[in-house]
Amino acid sequence: MTDRLKIALAQLNPVVGDVAGNLRRLRDARAEAASLGADLMVASELVLCGYPPEDLVLKAHFLEEVEAALDALALETADGGPALLIGAPWREDRTRQEALRGHVFNAAFLLADGEVAAVRCKHELPNYGVFDEVRVFKPGPLPGPVSFKGVRLGVMVCEDMWFEDVAECLEESAAELLVVINGSPFEWDKYDERMQLAVARVVETGLPLVYVNQVGGQDELVFDGGSFVLNANRALATQMPAFETAIALTAWHRGEDDSWHCEAGGMEPLEEGLEPIYRALILGLRDYVGKNGFPGVVIGLSGGIDSALSAAIAADALGAEQVRCVMMPSPYTSRESLEDAAECAGLLGLQLDEVSIEPSMQAFETMLRPLFDSLPPDTTEENIQARARGILLMALSNKFGHMVLSTGNKSEMSVGYATLYGDMCGGYNVLKDVYKTMVYKLSQWRNQALPKGALGPAGRVIPERIITKAPSAELKPDQTDQDSLPPYEALDDILACLIEGEVPVEGIVARGHERTTVNRVWRMLENAEYKRRQAPPGVKITRRAFGRDRRYPIVNAFKGPA
Repeated sequence: MTDRLKIALAQLNPVVGDVAGNLRRLRDARAEAASLGADLMVASELVLCGYPPEDLVLKAHFLEEVEAALDALALETADGGPALLIGAPWREDRTRQEALRGHVFNAAFLLADGEVAAVRCKHELPNYGVFDEVRVFKPGPLPGPVSFKGVRLGVMVCEDMWFEDVAECLEESAAELLVVINGSPFEWDKYDERMQLAVARVVETGLPLVYVNQVGGQDELVFDGGSFVLNANRALATQMPAFETAIALTAWHRGEDDSWHCEAGGMEPLEEGLEPIYRALILGLRDYVGKNGFPGVVIGLSGGIDSALSAAIAADALGAEQVRCVMMPSPYTSRESLEDAAECAGLLGLQLDEVSIEPSMQAFETMLRPLFDSLPPDTTEENIQARARGILLMALSNKFGHMVLSTGNKSEMSVGYATLYGDMCGGYNVLKDVYKTMVYKLSQWRNQALPKGALGPAGRVIPERIITKAPSAELKPDQTDQDSLPPYEALDDILACLIEGEVPVEGIVARGHERTTVNRVWRMLENAEYKRRQAPPGVKITRRAFGRDRRYPIVNAFKGPA
C-alpha cells in the first residue's frame, strides 16, 4: 500500500472512429505523463474509439479494432511507465452475436502491469437530449472500487456522477478516491451545474473527486474540457483549461486519518460571459472542417451581420488563408452592403470575390415567363435569388473543395425565415444554435476582444454599420426582417420559452408578449420543421439545439391552443 500517488489528467481531443489515431494520442500523452513522473494517467470516456461513437458500436469489426488497440496498450504498461485508466466499449465475450444483441458496455479500463487489471461499466446510460446510449449500450451493474497500488479507486463514467446511487455504492464499498471519466459536451452555463454535482458527490461520500473531460468538436457537439480535482473539503485543488488539450499532474498523499488529499496544482481560470460561447463556436467549426479533411470554407458574404460574424468565427477557427468569401449582389443589393462586405473581408484579411446573380435572375425570368406571365411577383422570385446564390456557392465548393459554411441563425431557422436549397445550402452552420440577439452581442464582443487560440486579427473585425443597420435579406426594394417578423428581442424571448423551456402560451403571455404574437410564432416554429430536417449540422451551445435535442414530427396537426 502506498501513501503517495501521482495522477496525470489527460484532457485529449479524440476523433470518432480513428482508433489508430486515438491510440497514438494516448501513447503520446502517456509518454508525457511518464516524463512528469506519473503513476497513473486518466483519460476520458470512450477515448479509444472517440465519443460519441453512436451506431459504430453495432459493427463487430469496429469493436475488434478497438479491442486490439486496447490489448496492445495494456501490454505496453509492463514497461514500468504509468498505468492507464481510459474509456472504451467492451463486449463480455467479444463475439459478433453479443454486439448485435446490444451486449456492449460503455466501460472504464484500468491497464496496469501489462494487462487489463480491471473493468467497470457505466451504470447510468443517458437517454435524453443529444444522448441515446440506451440504443447501443447495455447498462452495467453498480460498481465496486478498483485497486491500484493498494488504493481503492471509485471509478465512475460520466452520467454516473449525475446521480447519487453510483457514488453511494462506491463509498459503501470502501472507495478512497472518486475518479470520473467524461464525455460531457458544452452548453452555455453548464460548468456551474457540473461543479455543483461534483460537490454534491463529495459532500455525500466524504471523498475527493477527480473529473476528466474530453476536448474537441464532434458533429454538432463541442466538448470543452475544464477537468478538475476537488478535495474532500470541497476545495478546488486543480483546474485545467477549457477548449484545449492539456495534461496536468496531480500529487496525492494519504493523511493521518487514512484519507487522501490532492496538493494544490495548476489553476487555469475559466472564461465567463460570451467568451466560452465564442470559443465553442471556434472549436466546433475548426474540428468539423479539420476532422473531415476540408481544405477550408467558402462563405456568401452579404454585408449583413450573420455572414460577417460567420466569417469572423471562420477566420478565428481556420486562419484567413482557409476562408474564401464571395459577394453575390442582385439589383436589390444596396451600395452599403457592398461596401460593408468589402470592409469586413478587409478587416479579417479574407479573399473576397464578387459574382452578380442578375444574369441568372434574368435567365430564370425568361424560362418561367410562359408559366408565370399572368401572376404577380411574390416570394417565388425572392427564393430564386437565394437559390441562385446557393448554386454559385456549391459550384465554388465543387471546384475548389472548400465546404460551404451557411450563415443562418437560430431565430431564422426557428420560424422558417430561410430558403431551402438557397441560403440553407452548406455543409455546416456555425450559428445554427445562436439566436439573432446573441449574434449582435457576439459581434460587439469580438470587436473588443481576441479569444484565446483565435487565428484571426485583433481589434475591430466587423464594421460598425453592419451591427447598427436594420437587418434585411435584400430580396426586394426597402425590405427589412421586421416586415414579416416581430422585433428580434421579442421573437427570441418567445422562441427561448417555446424551445428551451416548453413554456405554455399563458406563461409566455405573462412575460409581457401579445397572445396573437405568441401564437403566430408557435405556428411558424412548428410549420418550419420540414426545413430544419434538411438543414446542415451546427454547433450546439444551448440546452436544446435543433436536431437530436428537439424531435418533433414534420406531419403535425397539433398547433397549440391558438
